[in-house]
Amino acid sequence: MDKKQKWSPGVEAVLLILLSHMTAGLEVPLDPKVLEGLPQPPTITLQSPKDYIFDPRENIVIHCEAKGKPHPSFSWTRNGTNFDVETDSKVLMKPGSGTLVIDISGEKADAYEGTYQCTASNEHGKALSNTIMIRQSRSPLWSKEKNEAIMVQKGVSLVLPCRPPAGLPPPVIFWMDNNFQKLPLNKRVSQALNGDLYFSNVLPEDTRSDYICYARFPHTQTIQQKQPISVVVQNSNPEGERRPGFKLPSGSTSNKTVLRGETLELECIAEGLPTPDISWQKDARKLPSGRAFFSNFNKTLKISDVNEDDAGEYRCTATNKLGSAHHLIKVTVKAAPFWISAPRNLVLAPNETGILTCRVNGNPKPKINWFVNGRPIEDVYEENGPKIEEDTVILSNVQTGSSAVFQCNASNEFGYLMANAFVNVLAEAPRVLTLPNQVYRVIMNHPALLDCASFGSPIPTIAWFKDSQTSIKNGDSYVIHENGTLEINVAQPLHSGKYTCTATNNLGFKENDVFLEVKEPTRILTQPTYKKVQRGMSALFECKVKHDKTLMPTMTWLKDNGELPDDQRFEVGDDSLIIRDVTDDDAGTYTCITSTILDQDSASATLTVVEKPDPPTDLELTDQMERSVQLTWIPGDENNSPIQNFLIEYMDLLHQPGVWVNLTEVSGTTTTVQLQLSPYVYYTFRVLAQNDVGYSDPSDPSAQYRTNPSAPDENPTNVEGSGTESDNLVISWKPLTGFQSNGPGLQYKVQWRQKDVEDDWTSKNVVNDSQLVVSGTPTYVAYEIKVQAFNNYGNAPEPTVVIGYSGEDKPLSAPGSVQVTVLNSTLAEVQWEPVSNPSVRGELQGYRVYYRRVRGQQDQEEEAGGQEQILTFSGNRSEGMLPGLQPYSVYDLFIRVFNNKGEGPPSPKKTFETKEGVPDLPSFLSVMDHGLDTLTLKWGPPLSNNGRLTGYTLRYHPVNTTSELGPVKEVTFPANVTTITLTSLDASMLYKFYLKARTRKGPGPEITEEASTAMDTAVPNRQVDIATQGWFIGLMCAIALLILVLLIVCFIKRNKGGKYPVKEKEDAHQDPEIQPMKEDDGTFGEYSDTEDHKPLKGSRTPSNGTVRRDESDDSLVDYGEGGDGQFNEDGSFIGQYSGKKEKDTHEGNESSEAPSPVNAMNSFV
Repeated sequence: MDKKQKWSPGVEAVLLILLSHMTAGLEVPLDPKVLEGLPQPPTITLQSPKDYIFDPRENIVIHCEAKGKPHPSFSWTRNGTNFDVETDSKVLMKPGSGTLVIDISGEKADAYEGTYQCTASNEHGKALSNTIMIRQSRSPLWSKEKNEAIMVQKGVSLVLPCRPPAGLPPPVIFWMDNNFQKLPLNKRVSQALNGDLYFSNVLPEDTRSDYICYARFPHTQTIQQKQPISVVVQNSNPEGERRPGFKLPSGSTSNKTVLRGETLELECIAEGLPTPDISWQKDARKLPSGRAFFSNFNKTLKISDVNEDDAGEYRCTATNKLGSAHHLIKVTVKAAPFWISAPRNLVLAPNETGILTCRVNGNPKPKINWFVNGRPIEDVYEENGPKIEEDTVILSNVQTGSSAVFQCNASNEFGYLMANAFVNVLAEAPRVLTLPNQVYRVIMNHPALLDCASFGSPIPTIAWFKDSQTSIKNGDSYVIHENGTLEINVAQPLHSGKYTCTATNNLGFKENDVFLEVKEPTRILTQPTYKKVQRGMSALFECKVKHDKTLMPTMTWLKDNGELPDDQRFEVGDDSLIIRDVTDDDAGTYTCITSTILDQDSASATLTVVEKPDPPTDLELTDQMERSVQLTWIPGDENNSPIQNFLIEYMDLLHQPGVWVNLTEVSGTTTTVQLQLSPYVYYTFRVLAQNDVGYSDPSDPSAQYRTNPSAPDENPTNVEGSGTESDNLVISWKPLTGFQSNGPGLQYKVQWRQKDVEDDWTSKNVVNDSQLVVSGTPTYVAYEIKVQAFNNYGNAPEPTVVIGYSGEDKPLSAPGSVQVTVLNSTLAEVQWEPVSNPSVRGELQGYRVYYRRVRGQQDQEEEAGGQEQILTFSGNRSEGMLPGLQPYSVYDLFIRVFNNKGEGPPSPKKTFETKEGVPDLPSFLSVMDHGLDTLTLKWGPPLSNNGRLTGYTLRYHPVNTTSELGPVKEVTFPANVTTITLTSLDASMLYKFYLKARTRKGPGPEITEEASTAMDTAVPNRQVDIATQGWFIGLMCAIALLILVLLIVCFIKRNKGGKYPVKEKEDAHQDPEIQPMKEDDGTFGEYSDTEDHKPLKGSRTPSNGTVRRDESDDSLVDYGEGGDGQFNEDGSFIGQYSGKKEKDTHEGNESSEAPSPVNAMNSFV
């Protein structure tokens, strides 16, 4: 920059409060549309490391890349002076780049060693690279030396020096023998960091002539070898045991300096006999966790990424059984300069103020120097320049054309840092770089970020609006970031819509619309669950998903985080995975992943494939004894389902070959069992394992094991004695099995004698049978019975005595003194005298009472076909109750005793009478005739009077249309009355009737019925007094006037002597309450509803015809046509009007017709 360029005077004090547009972004955006016409000072984008060690066999490549507008040009300095690249044919600068390629083939490579620095320049400034130290890698040879054999006594310490030649970079050291085998290192023999080989104490086996130190140089990949060292360990005067002492480092204390960020390496190597152990401690505190590591058998402590806290005193301790030694290492941590914050590029508008900061730290504190376009800042600005305050440069009131690149250089004795930061002075109207009408889609309850990337100088002010109206401010829901991005912390459906961002500076205004759509999250509602499936069956994993309707999810299934096997057995549905014919390889974790373009959800479940266990193997019989043997086996594979039990079965090859019998069951953790055996059995065993799936296949049978015969251990069971005839005793038992026989020649010794009689036992041996019949016994006598098993080897234990009885016979006697006590009209108690025990002649089972109804007490003749009833009373009873008797009846009964053989003779018949009861309900109740204010009721007597019928009680009350009950009236009638006509009833009213019969005992149940007096069902829910209606009165007047006119006409005709038949047919309408007159007495007839409108259950419909209501509530009932009337010679009627007319065939479906109102009116004339 020209020194003469003037800066406006800066403020004297440091600006503590800067405008929000004082500092801009790092650099001008690289969007091509933005870059067009926008200048930008150079920026270094790539450079080689500060310390560059090259291989002399390869070209030297020093990188230097930069960007800017216009594109920068490049120049180099070497060792502080200009390096003219074009004059050196071995040096090539890449086109459009500052990268140097130096061809050192055929040249001395060291001629190009030195310090290089690249400068990238354009008309707006200059950017500098780091100074790059170029050095050639070296791998020098070991100097010639002759090593004498080292003679040492056993037990002393020894150091074999390596002292490799200095290389660049330093070599890697290791010790090997002539066969290129690494020498074994251990706690006693170890290699120091400098490459020397240390022996804490030597042993005879350390004698060898090929201790060789090797140095490997990394860059050249060459290995240099030291002359072999020969060591001879003598045993003529061995060194004795001693306390530890340090070989490295020497003395009691030492110092170590390490740079921040590097790795601290501390080592302590001790000698002594026995070989000492090494331990470490720091300032009586623990070593840093996660960064401290031990190597070389605890002799080396390494701490990575050192910081200031790692400074302090480290104590290493060497210990053996004779004592210990200590060494203290004081560690100091220094630091080359390191960044706290590097200067950042500034884009400023004219007259703005900017600040460059270069904040570094180090130990010692770095010195900061500022440069402009590579020149010291004090040389560029003589006066009125930027204000410099150590690490800060304040640029005030910048002007167009003052763009430049500033360099900050911070250095101390351990290194330096350098950074470029340009100041680009631009005047640009705002531009919004975010694409217009961009649609952002976000999941509900997630953050939404709406971009408003902009460029302008001065930096534009960003504002946001929703739906072109609402101004958005920083608040709970919204955050507007410095780069213009609008963040909605928790997006909700109400946030959906159009958003407008505006970019404004003093040179212009720009806006851009974007759209936000908040979507429902994708969630797995039904997650797959753990499955335990038997091999060969099917496994079903469900994965039902809820998602936003505008997003189409895709479902993916994984097995063990990998793809599903390519197998047709795996069927993937819309919301499920089915694995058919499951195999062992299908076991694993299955994951359902449902994803949309915005989000995803996943759920996993494990499939365990189970199967019944594999059969046990290797059955072995040990500890074989007379009555026991030990069985051992090896379990088979449990197939992912733990074995719960082992079932041991046996086969008796002697008695039941081919039949396996369960012997015992043991826990699934047991593999040995002691089996209790029976004599005289040829055993072979097998074992089955059981898990949740089932039993395994049986194991292979064990070897056969035979037990010796012996006397039976048990006698037959279920010994019984009973007779099949009255004079025999049948003794039976459950025989022993061949397995229970314990030996050959099984027989049964059967013994019996009469109980309570001093007789000897009678016995008989039975073979191949399970019963014995003893004949000639008295009837039903108790016997003592014993059945004992024996075989060729002896008798079973003494059997227990069982009581049995000889055969029964029918009882001889009948119960006596039969008495009957009648308790009420339906219940009686019968009593009798039990028969004697000897007469029962068997086991008493009980008594049976036979009884039947002979007749009613009012009946003279016996009831035909009376059914006999039987009541059984078990056991030795003398009384019983007879329920369910019919009142006011005559019964007879007799009693028999019975045993297992049958019944004895009957007792004499006993006759008794039951008490009077209440009658049944009347057999029927019906309404026979319906009058305007009368109803005729008829009923039938009860089916059963249950006594002397004394009469009937009738209760009735009206029921209105709301089912409310009126006052109840009660009427009684003698027994011979079965019909009654009730008078003075209300017309057009529904009544409910309750009728019950009575005996001297009281009334019986009621029968109910409903009926109405001339009730019009056309208006079932409206009680209207038609006579008070105006239209009805007018109609009646019109009819009366018409009749009067007709009478006058008839009278005139009569006076003229003519005979005129009169026939009237009128269709008139009247209110439903108008009643037609009856033919016989001229009174109003009854009507009823033709449909089944019953206000109360049980009401009945009148039997005569009804008047039907028309559609309108106000229409009149259609009256039927009257019969033909005739006048005689004197003009009087010679025929009566018929109230009902025979219907023509075509009128069969019409409603019933009422009498003509003309004739009705005639009754009043």
